[in-house]
Amino acid sequence: MNYYNEIKIELINNEITKKVKDYSKNRSDLTTYYNVGKLLSEAGKHYGEGIIKEYSKRLTNELGKVQVLI
Repeated sequence: MNYYNEIKIELINNEITKKVKDYSKNRSDLTTYYNVGKLLSEAGKHYGEGIIKEYSKRLTNELGKVQVLI
């Protein structure tokens, strides 16, 4: 058994796993914020632009500040 190669493979696999998780998280964030934007746009058409400000206040009160990384 070549311990050096085994250790190297473990470290490389760990880095690959972290990158895949980062990609997956970024993709999830992008999808979520796209869907939120789409829903806000539709709500604004039905209830006027003031609804966006109202929803913003309500969501902040209920969920706290959400950090947007996009």
